[in-house]
Amino acid sequence: MKIALINHGCAKNLVDSELMLGLLAQKGHQVTLNEDEAQIVIVNTCSFIHDAEKESVQSILKLIQKGKKIIVTGCLPQKHNKDLKEAIPEISAMVGTSNIREIVNVVDKVADEKNEEYISCISEKPEYVYPENVERQQITMGASSYVKIADGCNYHCGYCIIPNLRGIYHSRPIENIIEEVKNLAQKGVSEVVLIAQDTTSYGIDLYKKQMLPTLLKELNKIENLSWIRIMYAYPSQMTDELIDTIAECEKVVKYIDLPLQHSDKTILENMRRPVLDYEKLIEKIRTKIPDVAIRTAFIVGYPGESDEQFENLYNFVKKMRFDKMGVFEYSREKNTASYSMKDQVSASVKHARYKKLMALQQEISYEINQSRIGKTLPCIVESYTDDGIVILRSQYDAPEIDGLVYVKSNKPVVPGDIERVKIEKSDEYDLFGKFVV
Repeated sequence: MKIALINHGCAKNLVDSELMLGLLAQKGHQVTLNEDEAQIVIVNTCSFIHDAEKESVQSILKLIQKGKKIIVTGCLPQKHNKDLKEAIPEISAMVGTSNIREIVNVVDKVADEKNEEYISCISEKPEYVYPENVERQQITMGASSYVKIADGCNYHCGYCIIPNLRGIYHSRPIENIIEEVKNLAQKGVSEVVLIAQDTTSYGIDLYKKQMLPTLLKELNKIENLSWIRIMYAYPSQMTDELIDTIAECEKVVKYIDLPLQHSDKTILENMRRPVLDYEKLIEKIRTKIPDVAIRTAFIVGYPGESDEQFENLYNFVKKMRFDKMGVFEYSREKNTASYSMKDQVSASVKHARYKKLMALQQEISYEINQSRIGKTLPCIVESYTDDGIVILRSQYDAPEIDGLVYVKSNKPVVPGDIERVKIEKSDEYDLFGKFVV
C-alpha cells in the first residue's frame, strides 16, 4: 500500500515530514509525494495562525473527497485533538507533534483492512525530542537543506501558541548535528540552514551554556560545504561571542534573521518580548560584521497598539533600514496571553498598518538592491530554465523567503554551485546580472 505525504507550514515542519518518511522507508513502506498514487495520505499540518489552520483543513477535506485514508499529524491535531475529529469524522488517525516515532505503527494500523477503529496518538503534554538515527527522506533536494538543531520553546510570547504545541526547548547533541551535516555535504548539499524555534538558545539545556558559536566553528571545518545559514535568532541571545563567530567563520553567511516583533517598549512588554535597545544591538552587529544583511519581522495591530506606537515602529524601520523584513497582522489565537487582552485592534486598522509598513520596506529594499549594481557577489545556483536563465541566490537571501538573482547564460551549472555574479540591474526584491569569468 502506497503512502503519500503533504507538508504544510514552516521549515521545521518540513524536517518532521522528512523524518516521518525516513521512518516509513526504514520499515520498507512505499512512499510517494503524489497523493493520487497513494491509498493513505499523511497531512503534516500547521496551526501557528488561523490562516495556516484553514489551509491544512482544506487540504484534508480535498483528500477525503478523493476517497483517501487520512492521517493528520503535527500542530493541528496537537492543538484541536477531539474537536478536529468531531469536525472531520472521516480522519483515520491523528499523531501529535512529539509522537513522530509512532508514525509506522499508526500507518500499519490504518493500512490493516480489518481495522476500522480511529487511532489517536497525541501526548497531552508534548515534549518534542528529535528522533536521532533516522535518515531523512528529503522532499526538496538541491542547493540547500534545513537542519533542525533544536525544537520546543521556553519563551511564552504573548501572541504565540508554539510552547503549548511543542513543549520545552530540547537541543540535539552537537555530534549528531555535525554527523548529519557531513552526510548532507557528501550528498552534494552546498548550504545548510540551521533552524529551531530559537537557534540562538542552542545547547543551553544540554551543555549549560550557549553552544551555537561552538557548533558554527565545527561546521565551518566540514569539507564540501560552502555556506552555513542561521535562522530565527532571539534578540537577547545575540551575544558578543556569537556575533564574533559569525564574523570570523568564512562559511557562515553574513545574514542574520532577527525577528524583533516591535520597537515600542510598552508593546514589547505586553508581548512578553525582550525590552532592549534594538538600535544599539543592530549597530553593534553592523559594526562587527560590516557586510551583514539583517532580516527582521514585525507584528502590527497587537492589542492596545496606538497610532503613536505604530508611528514609532514606522520611524524605527525608516531609520534602521533592514535589508529584509516581514510584517504580520496580529492574529488572535486561543490559549495565548493576548487572546483576552482588551483594546483589540480592528482588522481594517491592522491591514492599513501592514500596507504602510510594507510600502516603506519596499522602498528601502529597492534602494539597497540598487546599491548592489556594479558589485560582484558569490551566488548559489538554485535551478535553471530551458531557455537559458540561471536562478541563483546571494548570501543575503535565505531560501524560499527572500529574493533571487537571475542570469541569462548557456554556461552548464549544477544546483549548489557557487558562482560569481556581477549585478547589472535590480527591482525591489530581485537582482539581475552576468557571470564573472
